[in-house]
Amino acid sequence: MYKGERANEILTILESTGYATVEYLAQQIHISPSSIRRDLTDLEARGLAKRSYGGAQPVRQAGRNIPFQMRSHAHAAEKKAIAKKAVSLLQGGEVIFLDGSSTCFFLAEQLTALKGILVITNSIDTTAYLSRYEIKTYCTGGIISQDNRAVLVDEIAENTIRSMHADFAFFSSQSLGRDGLVSDCYASEVRLRRAMMEQSVRSVLLADSSKLDRSSTFRQCEVKDLDYVICDRNLTGYFSSETGNAAFLCP
Repeated sequence: MYKGERANEILTILESTGYATVEYLAQQIHISPSSIRRDLTDLEARGLAKRSYGGAQPVRQAGRNIPFQMRSHAHAAEKKAIAKKAVSLLQGGEVIFLDGSSTCFFLAEQLTALKGILVITNSIDTTAYLSRYEIKTYCTGGIISQDNRAVLVDEIAENTIRSMHADFAFFSSQSLGRDGLVSDCYASEVRLRRAMMEQSVRSVLLADSSKLDRSSTFRQCEVKDLDYVICDRNLTGYFSSETGNAAFLCP
């Protein structure tokens, strides 16, 4: 299949689905994910597609919220590996914050083997999942975010977080730059994650390698503010700035 034909087929799929991951497009068109990524880069440069969350959507729908289920399929293998590494930090009996990211949802799936864990989360999906198990879980409450309908936000959610103290805050973010800046495009979620970090003994960023070499609008924190960064890629030598005492873990 010629490149132009592939581009047209990709656009046809994006128009019909509204969003598709790189992996899904590769399976549908029967070419490698690396080729799909190059095609998407070209389509984005031409103003025909918008890349996000490990996939893309047509420009006419670029402002549309991507469902949690779609995001959870993007880089799922990497996220699950990161989650398994993250749970190794826990022994049982800890109090932990989990944000509304898909990577933290995969971490929630790993918690069922531990005893005495208490979870505080603003994730609707994580709350629903943990309700099926004997894991004590507090939902922050709040209003459903208009940007990301899988999470709860606003001052109610923040007040709940600030009324509690945790051993760990686990969270993800959209971007992690070489300058050590962690950033995201949703201000309301940045604010809640910051509260989780402030109310925890240790802060842990879960970032698959698709988040690297990127920047988003709102500053979350810097790597030097963290205790751990867990990524599927070895981050030794990646950062150009001071990283403080942050430990870099890789599955």
